[in-house]
Amino acid sequence: MILLPAVDISEGKAVRLSQGRFDRATVYRDRPVEAAQSWADAGARFLHIVDLDGARAGHPVSLGHLEEIANAVDIPIQYGGGLRTLGTAAYTDVDFLDDVMAAFDSRVIVSVDVADGTLSTSGWTKRTQIPPGSVIERLQGRGVRTFVYTSVDRDGMLEGPDPDEVRAIAETVRGRFLYAGGIGDLEHLRTLADLRAVNLAGVIVGKALYEGRFTIEEAHAVLDGR
Repeated sequence: MILLPAVDISEGKAVRLSQGRFDRATVYRDRPVEAAQSWADAGARFLHIVDLDGARAGHPVSLGHLEEIANAVDIPIQYGGGLRTLGTAAYTDVDFLDDVMAAFDSRVIVSVDVADGTLSTSGWTKRTQIPPGSVIERLQGRGVRTFVYTSVDRDGMLEGPDPDEVRAIAETVRGRFLYAGGIGDLEHLRTLADLRAVNLAGVIVGKALYEGRFTIEEAHAVLDGR
């Protein structure tokens, strides 16, 4: 299982939200590239970059920061936020999704953000009545094999994941998925590792790393089974 330190960008700064609320943002670095470089220097093997302003606006806003980060670090980067045309299409426009999958295939990762047990869309600003399992099954039917599953209610709260929730998603996903939401200490990482879900490929962590609750090296040791 891999660790993906998160760099969430809002108003040109590296921030973290609580429960997906933009009015509850904490600034951790004045320049996102500083956060990215610090994680890379600490041994991160991957980075997870989110353009929060883009997620709200419906189009990418922070591509300049993404380019700066990509030039500064030599590790793979996931990027999301503001690609709402793709995000919306993943749920509503199967023909467009088919075209995207044909063009990019395994490079496409679809986010499934869940609040109060149902799908949350448009940068976490809109709630639906759609259960996550049915969304994942529908997307898998169109060829999607990798997901990011975020528990919005737990995100930024540092209270840990719900093992039953993660286990249920693991039983639904036929490809692989990354988990995000509420990681606050090493025991929370052990909880995920102890599920031994072969399709749980990684975990996204932000606030706990920024606040020094554990190091990237310590997280790797737990997720690597050392």
